Amino acid sequence: MDRMLGVYIHIPFCASKCSYCDFYSLAGQESKMDKYQSALLKHIEETAPQMEPYYIDTLYFGGGTPSFYGAKRICEIFNTLKRTAKVLKTAEVTVEMNPDSVTANDLKMLKAEGVNRISLGVQSANDDILKLIGRRHTFKQAEQAVRMARAEGFDNISIDLIYGLPSQTKNDWADTLSKSIALRPQHFSCYGLKIEDGTPICKYRGSEFLPDDDEQADMYLYMTDILEHYGYPQYEISNFSLPSKESKHNLKYWRLDDYMGFGPGAHSCVDSLRYSYVRDLDKYIDGVFGNTDIIDEYEKTEKLDRAAEYIMLGMRTVRGISRDEYSSVYKSGFDRIEYLLGEYEKKGWAKLSGERWCFTSSGFLLSNILIGTLLEAQSQEKMTANPWMAKNTDTPEPELAILDDVYLE
Repeated sequence: MDRMLGVYIHIPFCASKCSYCDFYSLAGQESKMDKYQSALLKHIEETAPQMEPYYIDTLYFGGGTPSFYGAKRICEIFNTLKRTAKVLKTAEVTVEMNPDSVTANDLKMLKAEGVNRISLGVQSANDDILKLIGRRHTFKQAEQAVRMARAEGFDNISIDLIYGLPSQTKNDWADTLSKSIALRPQHFSCYGLKIEDGTPICKYRGSEFLPDDDEQADMYLYMTDILEHYGYPQYEISNFSLPSKESKHNLKYWRLDDYMGFGPGAHSCVDSLRYSYVRDLDKYIDGVFGNTDIIDEYEKTEKLDRAAEYIMLGMRTVRGISRDEYSSVYKSGFDRIEYLLGEYEKKGWAKLSGERWCFTSSGFLLSNILIGTLLEAQSQEKMTANPWMAKNTDTPEPELAILDDVYLE
């Protein structure tokens, strides 16, 4: 059977930093773009032997702002991959773009090269909120960007949105969804605002200026309902699409498929290996040219770790998990996990479809807590299967007390 590989290219350059952004990206570093491009191409060429056993079926240019980096450089990277690795002509090739840096010429160049999917960072339809969070575009520019992409032949467009933003009301969020749905993209990625330490938006933490947890929950549940109503069923906690338009690249992350990343801060998962590169542009460039180590983290995952990943990632998706798949990953029982899932089902947080368990919309809201409890059950199952690992092998059923403290209106 042919082995497939996803490739992620990190472009760490932005025209400016948004107030909520915790990704590794840099503003005001345009002078380093050419040097970074040379390092990136060299790194890809040097990694060709590791990619040789695979066919590349997804390629994703993320950032940062790839559209700010420029279509010419992106096409050069794409061409290097075509030359040094086996890129399928049918591969899904995505480029992230911001509305303020989209041009018809760049779109034309990308389309001619084989890029077939655009991910557009819209975030909100409220121009005041966009300005507040440091976005450089207006919603009118986002509408124009979608029209331009369609005019150049792109028929797979994704829109990114954020809910829970400063000063955002439920009506604001409903208006953003309505105006974005009217653009009829093929895919939506909708994320709840997460306040990361060290970001400018931290000044609003704990403020009434931010929607509280209950308001964010209402926004989330409204979003899942309205997108479903207009033909965008949910397939992952934060992702919705028209039929057959799911992000094939992102599905690799959630299904434990192989992928390689390039660039500072990029992560890779190949067989049982997990590794990432330094989150430092200069160290990455110097490392590639100077033969110094650019690896930041490196680990070989054991079977139990792989099984935990199967639960964590699988339960992020509507496809969910099953007893048979779990047993194929890790030779241990599923009984305690299934017991918990049954308890979740009673509370309306999970459902069983055939042989597969997944969360409901209400369950996705609590997924961090619910998955944590599933992993606790997994640990108990492991100790039961290996009695010498536990001081007391007469372990009770998984503890549900923490769940009794969680309420949904």
